[in-house]
Amino acid sequence: MQSWASNITSLFKKIGLLIFLYAICRLLFYGFNYSYFSDLTFGELLLIMASGLRFDLSVIILSNSLFIILSLFPFPFRETKIFRTILLWLFTVVNSIAVLANCVDLIYFQFTLKRTTADVFNFFGGKIGNDLGRLLPLFLKEYWYIFLIWFIISVFMFFLYKQFDKNSRLLWNGKTFKIQTGIFLVLMPLCLLSYRGGFQLKPISALDAGAYTSVKYIPLVISTPFSILKTLDLQTIEPNLYYTDESELLKIYSPSHKAEAGEFKKMNVFIIALESFSKEYVGSINGKGKGCTPFIDSLIGQSLTFVNAFSNGKTSIQGIPSIVASIPSWMNEPYISSPYGSNQIKSIAGLLKQQGYYTAFFHGGTNGTMGFDGFSRLAEFDQYFGRTEYNNERDYDGSWGIWDEEFFQYTANTINKKRQPFFATLFTLTSHHPYPIPQKHLGKFKEGKLPIEKTIAYSDYSLRLFFETAKKMPWFKNTLFVLTADHTGITVDPFYQNKVGNNSIPILFYLPGSDLKGIDSSTTQQIDIQPSILDYLNYPATYFSFGKSVFDTLSHPYAFMFNSGVYQLVEGNYALEFNGEKATELYNFHTDSLLKQNLILKNPEQAKQMEGKAKAIIQLYQQSLIKNKMVIN
Repeated sequence: MQSWASNITSLFKKIGLLIFLYAICRLLFYGFNYSYFSDLTFGELLLIMASGLRFDLSVIILSNSLFIILSLFPFPFRETKIFRTILLWLFTVVNSIAVLANCVDLIYFQFTLKRTTADVFNFFGGKIGNDLGRLLPLFLKEYWYIFLIWFIISVFMFFLYKQFDKNSRLLWNGKTFKIQTGIFLVLMPLCLLSYRGGFQLKPISALDAGAYTSVKYIPLVISTPFSILKTLDLQTIEPNLYYTDESELLKIYSPSHKAEAGEFKKMNVFIIALESFSKEYVGSINGKGKGCTPFIDSLIGQSLTFVNAFSNGKTSIQGIPSIVASIPSWMNEPYISSPYGSNQIKSIAGLLKQQGYYTAFFHGGTNGTMGFDGFSRLAEFDQYFGRTEYNNERDYDGSWGIWDEEFFQYTANTINKKRQPFFATLFTLTSHHPYPIPQKHLGKFKEGKLPIEKTIAYSDYSLRLFFETAKKMPWFKNTLFVLTADHTGITVDPFYQNKVGNNSIPILFYLPGSDLKGIDSSTTQQIDIQPSILDYLNYPATYFSFGKSVFDTLSHPYAFMFNSGVYQLVEGNYALEFNGEKATELYNFHTDSLLKQNLILKNPEQAKQMEGKAKAIIQLYQQSLIKNKMVIN
């Protein structure tokens, strides 16, 4: 038995242990992703480590709230063996899960460039498939060392807890009860204050990390448990009202597109969304004389190619709605899995169906993955073709679905049996992690600095074979092809790691035998694909689209993205960071490609103009989703 403070000392040691372990996880996160954080100075890293304590303490208190209450509850049964065993395992299990979340992001961050958020739970089943359950054995095998790190930290935590718990029992009497009650009443408000992160109006969020560092390093300030727990309640949008005059708002930005003049061209349309095809991998437009896409390079000479194009998200589940329905995910959750995923929409499939088109969505993945089959139904595609419809497991890649080479041929032959005009979307697969190559092609494609490069080359090769097959088919010459990426892939290049470069993708419009050719440096984005196609076809009705047409010479081209709680507007030579309340950073990325010089104070007029546009886009986007007004009747 010890003094009246022994249990409090023990509790503080346990909380201190968690703070220490979170700091270790932050250092591991920094080390595993050093190429992304390599420009941090030692002083900046120390500041981030110190400021991270505020966010760590908040999530530690939140996730251990039950443990803390039970540890401080002023009753003698706290001293029984069974109760203390319950506390031991409650502490160990809860915090081992938190450490695991941090460990997973040591690798997963490389793909999304953000801390994992609460939408990760959608991948365990339900409306977007059971991908994690199916792929977990594969991840365990490839990244076994991550789970070893997690196991070592968890065991270390377990044994230190037992050490701290020794000699912390109290001898209960009337005086002890009064003292422990007083301690309970004092510490509970302090815990609440620690969870909130201070006396400010609202509890701290990821946005508050921007007060300590630039947007790029926010993922280093916060932890993955913080990111997940703080987004659990972000199920709906809290709308911003920047403009009270709707006419003023619509002058800046409007999602309504009027009918085009001229006769409607009933040509076929074929969108090909290429998994992880960053602009970085396309040699002819990367500007560095390198790449792993020789077929796309050859196609660029026959296409209208936009070299300043951007993805509207960092994942496939964000990219596909942007491409086929002009619906970006300018919020914490992907549109498909958000509460607005069942809103009424008119994708390009639905709009062209009204003009007599047959529509089909092709994706070689396991049916249900990412919810694409469900989304295709919402988007009014007539048919969805996936791994189930392909119905030949000999061509299964062992992880995600059917190899690109075989599925591309299946797509061409299937659409050849359908009536014209048609609208088809093919979403490729093989260039997804774990970047496999079919056994028959091992050694055929050059290894690059990154493991993804050989699979990009394989998918490019498969695309060449697809076009060779399609050229022999009667519909080919009357088909407008649009090629783009669903999102960017992993990178080692400093430019493609920054907030502008890590969204840079190719967008090509290819019409065989036409004069639709050239290199265009205008800014464009995935959500511009739908209105651009409809504009080119002279679509005869008014429609809703968050994007703009690349063929509209009167519009002011821009791109708009959202990641880690921060909006980014790219317009002309400038990129603006906006946190929802004010502009925080402005860069001229043409003269400052690594975004070293923040011009927010040097060029206030440019920042003000761009901030006004960002506010208009956000307000109309939020209102459209909340009010379910994404269809023009």
